[in-house]
Amino acid sequence: MFEAASWVAFPQLVAGCVTSAATDIALSALERTEMLVQPTWLVMLAWASLFVVLASTAVVVVDQLLLGYRQPVKIMEIVWPATALYLGPAAVLTYRKWGRPQSPRWLDRHGSPPRTSRHAPTTIQTYHCATHCTLGVIIATPITYGVGLEIFGSTLWPEVVGDYIGAVAIGIAFRYSTEAHAGGRRTWVAMRKFFRGDLLTVSVFEFALLGWLALMHFLVFHETLRPSSPVFWLIIQVGLIIGFFAAWPPTLLLIRRGVKTELLGTPQ
Repeated sequence: MFEAASWVAFPQLVAGCVTSAATDIALSALERTEMLVQPTWLVMLAWASLFVVLASTAVVVVDQLLLGYRQPVKIMEIVWPATALYLGPAAVLTYRKWGRPQSPRWLDRHGSPPRTSRHAPTTIQTYHCATHCTLGVIIATPITYGVGLEIFGSTLWPEVVGDYIGAVAIGIAFRYSTEAHAGGRRTWVAMRKFFRGDLLTVSVFEFALLGWLALMHFLVFHETLRPSSPVFWLIIQVGLIIGFFAAWPPTLLLIRRGVKTELLGTPQ
């Protein structure tokens, strides 16, 4: 009788274990769903921020390409819109103050450009290096999440590596575009100038960006943010602004020490 009773109780025991496991999984999924739901005000703020920076970028692009205020240094036609992607209206203001007056169209209409602030060279050169990092993030992040790469069980570290490699590659490409006169040594000259004049600023920028992203990724949002969320890009935008201010002092140092001598796109 004891053996028969055991066989009768066994299916019930199995059913109880399965039910318990299913309940745990459902609760875990529910908790994760709750973590993925961001506050409405934060989502609305993220959408509003995206609208503002995209509108600011469009203003700069239209002014350059459609209204004809082309830049004498062609890479600045990438730098100014890329800066607007995270600084928004502030980038538009500095573009109209320091970028637009350098265009041949503006000079034909108004003559010599207005006097610029003593901070203009440092700010514009920081824009340069920040553009490397901004484009690196825009290119590397969707690839990282799309492929599903993970290091130590997290998507953050592949994103950081991809962002940094992308920033360095874009920085060298920018330098390469300005070294047509170097002939067969063009690649070597571009790499040498980048590592000498830009690498420190890019590294400081990326380090500041990494610190911010790690804080948000692990402590605030608990690894739930994805590129499909507007909040994700708001966090990236804030990180780019932090990186810009972190990179400003080393850029100033490199200019004062005479290391960074070729100030592309800076008003004379």
